[in-house]
Amino acid sequence: MINVKEAYENIKNLIYMTPLDKSLTLSGENQNVYLKKECLQPVKSFKLRGAMNKMMSLTEEEKNRGVTTISSGNHGLAVSCCASLLGIKNAKVIVPTITPAAKTDKISAYGAEVILLGDNYDEAHTKGMKFVEESGMTYIDPYDKDPLVYAGQGTAGMEIMMQNEKIDTILVPVGGGGLVTGVSLGARLLNPNVKIIGVQTEACPAMKASIEDDVCYAEYPSDDSICEALIGGIGELAFKMNKECIDDIIIVKESYIRKAVKLLALKEKTVTEPSGAITVAALLQGEKIPGKNIACVLSGGNVDDQLFIDLLNE
Repeated sequence: MINVKEAYENIKNLIYMTPLDKSLTLSGENQNVYLKKECLQPVKSFKLRGAMNKMMSLTEEEKNRGVTTISSGNHGLAVSCCASLLGIKNAKVIVPTITPAAKTDKISAYGAEVILLGDNYDEAHTKGMKFVEESGMTYIDPYDKDPLVYAGQGTAGMEIMMQNEKIDTILVPVGGGGLVTGVSLGARLLNPNVKIIGVQTEACPAMKASIEDDVCYAEYPSDDSICEALIGGIGELAFKMNKECIDDIIIVKESYIRKAVKLLALKEKTVTEPSGAITVAALLQGEKIPGKNIACVLSGGNVDDQLFIDLLNE
């Protein structure tokens, strides 16, 4: 159902194999830490993988209807980029009003129309689905039910194991669950024993609550957070596959996420958005991570300019 290998063959010439760099700052005597820099994709996010795999499968009729999606920003940016590359002239991206200009400006630059709806992702999704149904446009699901999107995200997991077969644990940011599910499936194609640990902000531990309560929280209440890309409920397919794909979930305090963005910028010379730095935040928080060779997925780098400046000055 979710064919990561096929997805990789489909998109490998249209995406970057992003670096998996060892961090001397984060590595210690007994553990090596590697950074999978998805923040260096052309759209500065892993989301290009899933969007490209899905949109390459569209029929001419589906392309001609135009494409639309609902996003916290990065998926919308990926859809806009793919539409431009694939010659799809009509693209509309629905995002919540909290979406940083760093994302909305780039979405527009690729040629898509940005529609602001709702104060957070869950609100944008509820209001946006009405627009999708009325528009007649082809909907590119960010993560909820589309196996092609999951498969595309999973190519990041395949790459990690291709780049370093010694990796025994992978830390993955968790919002809706598409990335962690895909990375798990992709990495375990090459090493069935690799441990997959999801990382969530304490402001919205939707996946952890879903696993503990055995309930798919499609919407989930959240506190204020600098991780707007990780706010909201989880996808139906991610929920169904969580026991198979996720070994553990770590909840991280926002204060450590702030520190992680700064550390990555100053020590690793790598710009990440807070949602993308959350895996490193888990290490800074002092979590005991199993394994000798750990990969931290840095999922995105579209950080708001002023927020980035503020974090560097803290």
